[in-house]
Amino acid sequence: MSKDILSSLKGGDLRSIGTSNEAVRRVSKEPGVFGELFAGLLDPDRLVRMRAADAVEKLTREHPNWLQPWKRCLLDDIATRKDKELRWHVAQLLPRLTLTALEKAAAISVLQEYLCDDSSIVRAFSMQALVDLAGDDTKMIEEIRPVIERLTRTGTAAMKARGRKLLVKLDKRGGRSEIKTPRRHGRAKRDSS
Repeated sequence: MSKDILSSLKGGDLRSIGTSNEAVRRVSKEPGVFGELFAGLLDPDRLVRMRAADAVEKLTREHPNWLQPWKRCLLDDIATRKDKELRWHVAQLLPRLTLTALEKAAAISVLQEYLCDDSSIVRAFSMQALVDLAGDDTKMIEEIRPVIERLTRTGTAAMKARGRKLLVKLDKRGGRSEIKTPRRHGRAKRDSS
């Protein structure tokens, strides 16, 4: 069956997820082959890597614990790959892991590198992942807030929209009462009251 799963992900082009939804259905019925699907993230074929990552991401929304046995591989090998399609899925997967302090630091380092990726999708998912990893950790919130603020000012339209939502989330977690929004242009109006 495993050969079947990965071979079914071949063909076509990078604009299509191909049969990754079929792989999700199959692994949902037979969770024991999740590891074989996960191995597709290391496949020599870029299309297989992308589609396997798509399927793994979808499956672990409901079953994040399925990732745990693959944590070291994800952090040490897969996260270092350069494929943007793989990277944006890795950014979604990292916050689903249960991490030690050292592993969390490694995940943060990966995501900070991804913030410099050419793909705005990778950058946007990395912004989200950093906020998700921060949780209620006040120190981490203080460290990532300026990064999110900067990307909200300077990023693509999608990054700006995501950034505004993430800043609201950080404000709620950090106990801040108002959101710092970037100035558009021109001078701020004075309050006449």
